[in-house]
Amino acid sequence: MSELIQEINDDNFEQVVLQSDRPVLVDFWAPWCAPCRALAPVLEELAATRADRARVVKINVDSSPISAERFVVRAIPTLILFQSGREIERLLGAVDRAEIARKIDHHVDGGGANGEGNHGTRTI
Repeated sequence: MSELIQEINDDNFEQVVLQSDRPVLVDFWAPWCAPCRALAPVLEELAATRADRARVVKINVDSSPISAERFVVRAIPTLILFQSGREIERLLGAVDRAEIARKIDHHVDGGGANGEGNHGTRTI
């Protein structure tokens, strides 16, 4: 894992994600998932360019099935953006960098600062 993206698990999900004081993008993934691996460099870049405003973390659905079940993750990769302990955006599949950046920026830069605004799921 990188210095910018923390690998989390069922045990620390609550503390790292739901109790965070800033938005957290959670990548629900597995090592055997080719689209998940393809998405990794995109997430690295987003973590680097938004490190001062949001956090990016990864959770392996095979080793942390409780969190995946709790948030009804049925396919991977699934990206869920959390703010103030709530899910505010969800992206399914190998989403492009621009789409992920738009979702983060919308909430981080004021469009949905309190979890308000557009809530949507997009499958690609």
